[in-house]
Amino acid sequence: MVKEPRLEMHQITKEFPGVKALSNVNVRLYPGEVHALMGENGAGKSTLIKVLTGVYTIDSGTVLYEGKEVQIRNPLEAQQLGISTVYQEVNLCTNLSVTENIFIGRELKKRGKLDWKEMHKQTDAILKERMQLSIDVKKQLSYYSVAIQQMIAIARALVVEAKVLILDEPTSSLDKEEVNQLFRVMRRLKNDGIAIVFVSHFLDQIYEITDRLTVLRNGQFIGEYLTKDISRMELVSKMIGKELEQMEKVGTEAHVKQVDKEIFMEAKSVGAQGKIAPFDLQLRKKEVLGLAGLLGSGRTELARLLYGADHQEKGEIFIHGKKVKLQSPRHAILEKIAFCSEDRKAEGIIPDLTVRENMILAIQGVYGWFKHISKQKQTEIADEYIKLLNINPANPEHLIKNLSGGNQQKVMLARWLITDPELLILDEPTRGIDIGAKTEIMKLMVKLSKEGKSVLFISSEIEEILRSCDRIAVLSERKKVKEMDNNELVTQQTLMKEMAGGI
Repeated sequence: MVKEPRLEMHQITKEFPGVKALSNVNVRLYPGEVHALMGENGAGKSTLIKVLTGVYTIDSGTVLYEGKEVQIRNPLEAQQLGISTVYQEVNLCTNLSVTENIFIGRELKKRGKLDWKEMHKQTDAILKERMQLSIDVKKQLSYYSVAIQQMIAIARALVVEAKVLILDEPTSSLDKEEVNQLFRVMRRLKNDGIAIVFVSHFLDQIYEITDRLTVLRNGQFIGEYLTKDISRMELVSKMIGKELEQMEKVGTEAHVKQVDKEIFMEAKSVGAQGKIAPFDLQLRKKEVLGLAGLLGSGRTELARLLYGADHQEKGEIFIHGKKVKLQSPRHAILEKIAFCSEDRKAEGIIPDLTVRENMILAIQGVYGWFKHISKQKQTEIADEYIKLLNINPANPEHLIKNLSGGNQQKVMLARWLITDPELLILDEPTRGIDIGAKTEIMKLMVKLSKEGKSVLFISSEIEEILRSCDRIAVLSERKKVKEMDNNELVTQQTLMKEMAGGI
C-alpha cells in the first residue's frame, strides 16, 4: 500500500517588498521518512520553514495536512497541528531545569500545586525511552552540552505529540559521535511514523540519514528526488544551477604567472573544533586564491580564523615568515589584513551613517578613536574612493542604506582599501548585486593582485572562481580537500566533483 503524504505544500508563493522569496514551491512530507531541504544561501529554505511553522503566512498556494486543507497563521496553530521545530540555536531556557523546559506552558498540578514529582518522572521516562538518554532532569539545562540540549528540544516536541519534526541545522555544532547519537534518535522517530524535515549542508549526512529531498534555488522549486536515486554530482548541479552537459571551461583571465611569488601569510595545521579541520594554506603576493565549496563547507570559517574573528585552537600562522597570534580583528588589521564579510547588512554597513562615515570606520580604528580624522580629510578620502570605485550616487553625505546593494558593497571595499591592506579577504563580495557591479568588483580584485596585494576570494559562483583566480582551494564537509593551480585542466566539472566530496 502506497503511503499518503502527511503534509503537502502546493504552489507556495511568498513575497516581501521587492523580493519573491518563494515562487510556486511544492513539498511532500511522508510519515516515517527523513526529508532533506537542499539549497544554497537565498534558496528559500528558511522562508519555507517559517511558512510551514506559521511564522509567515503564504501569499498564494495550498497546504494540506493529512489530506485536509489547512491555514497555518501562527506558530501556535502549527504546534496544535503537530508541527514542531528544533532550531540550530536551541530555543529553550538554559536557566531552567530539564524538566521545566519539557513542561513549560503545560505544567502538571496536583491539589492546585505544581506536581514536580510526576513531571520529573515523566521527563526521565521520555528521555530514557525515546532519546536513550539518562541524565539528572532536575539540573539546569545550561549544565549539559549542546548535543544533549538538542535531544531535550526534540523530547519537548514529542511531548506535544509532534507528527512533523523540523530539524534546522541540528548537526552544525556537534562532533561525530554526537551526530551518530542524533541519527540513532532520528531513526527511532522515523520508525514511529514521524515525518522529519532535515536541513544540513553536509552531503555525507544527507546521504546517510535521508530518504527523500527537495531542492530549492533562488526561491524556485527545482525538484523532489529519492536520495538513493540522485548522485552527489547531480545534486550539486541542481543546487547551484549548472547542468552537467553545460559544464564547459570558462575562459580564465590571463595573469602573469610567477612561480617564486613571495608568501605574505602561511597557515600550518590551523583549525578550530566544530568549525574547520586543521588546514595548511599559503597566501602569496600578486595572487588571487579562490576558496570553492558548497555553503557550509567551511569557507567562511577558514577566512574568519585567518582574520582573528574566530579563535584559532590549533596550528600556527606566519606573516612574512614571522609567527603571529591573531587574537582579534584589530590585530589582523594592524598586520595589514582586511576582511569584507558576506553579510554586508549584519556585519558591514551601518545603515544610518553616510557613505563617508561608513568608509572611514576601519582607518579610524587603525589610528585609534582618540586621533580624530577631520571631516575635510574624511571627505577627501571618500571622494577619492567614490571616483576610484565608480560609486553612485557620487555623494559622500548620502545615507548608505539608500544605495543599491552593489554600491553598498563598493563602499565596504573602499573601507578596507583605505587601510592599504596587504591581504584582502573577500567573502562572497558579488552576492546579490547586479552583473555590472559584479564585473567591476572582479576587475578591481584582479587589478589589486597585479599591484602586489594578496587576495583571498570566496564565491559560490564557479565561473567567478575560474575567471578570476590563480589558484583554487576546495573545501568540503569543513575540510580542505584539494588545492590546484587554475589552468586549462581545471573545469567546472572538476571543481564540482571535489566540492561534492570527490565522488
